[in-house]
Amino acid sequence: MRFGVVSGNVIRRLIEESPEECVKAVEDVYLAGHRGEVVCPNSYFLRFPDRPDARIIALPAHLGGGEPVSGIKWIASYPANIRQGIPRASAVIVLNRADNGYPFACLEGSIISAARTAASAVSAAAALSGGRRAGTLGIVGTGLIARYVVSFLSRLGWEIPEVLLFDTNPAEPERFREAAFAPERRRDVQVAKDLESVVRRSDLLVFTTSAATPHVHDPGWFSHAPVVLHLSLRDLSPRIVLSSFNVVDSVEHVMSAGTSLHLAEQESGGREFVTGTLAEVLLGQRAAPRTKPIVFSPFGMGTLDLAVARWAYARAEAAGDVVWIDDFFDMTR
Repeated sequence: MRFGVVSGNVIRRLIEESPEECVKAVEDVYLAGHRGEVVCPNSYFLRFPDRPDARIIALPAHLGGGEPVSGIKWIASYPANIRQGIPRASAVIVLNRADNGYPFACLEGSIISAARTAASAVSAAAALSGGRRAGTLGIVGTGLIARYVVSFLSRLGWEIPEVLLFDTNPAEPERFREAAFAPERRRDVQVAKDLESVVRRSDLLVFTTSAATPHVHDPGWFSHAPVVLHLSLRDLSPRIVLSSFNVVDSVEHVMSAGTSLHLAEQESGGREFVTGTLAEVLLGQRAAPRTKPIVFSPFGMGTLDLAVARWAYARAEAAGDVVWIDDFFDMTR
């Protein structure tokens, strides 16, 4: 009964070396979910009366198929951390054997969480845009998730002549520009003064904010029919959602926790505004023509974390990068 630990440094290196494999792991689990080969309960939110903006979320999941595994991601989100110079989110992922339930590995989870979100986003962007090109990429919210989205787009060979950045903290976009783009690329990256100009000028939009309620309300901003990667889930008003094609990862999961789609469901009284799931788009069963905005709103299911963690653990074990704790379990006989 060995127990292994995989550090964030190892995971980051593996993902940077093989972003294509990371994206494939995410797409494969979407398709497995479409076939009914995964178990993905609702996420569980731990909130605090004295810290209303903070939360810790538990995402349990199980992957079936030829290499079954169970596990859970335990991820904390403390927005006030940013003022102390440390990341907002921290996480671990525990993997359990499918045959006897014993945990066999613990992996640093914040990088996996960011990577699976970015992998999901770029997969959707390619499927919904019809290729790997965007004339102008707009990024709203310049944190870790946005950095990983930019990294995946770059490493997967996307052609993006112009990038626009916007953040409610005016110091963050410039720091992001320096950290996320190579020096020769920065001349094509602009910091926008207002959110409206970013939305109107971008044909591929990425929302990665910490917004708790919708703050973008005018459907007219989206009249040019962009592809919108609505990763933070609560930026867009129900009016915008209801006037768009909507692609999700899971209809049941995304219609909860006060997401923009949840609010749109409450306002409209139904779910007919959902065009389909990303799995259906990848399989060619659903299409969203560029006649109005296409909004991809992924709830971020635990199955994605589990898929990337399983892939990263296998790679780390093969490379000898797992730290083993042989006496972690006591009295196993």
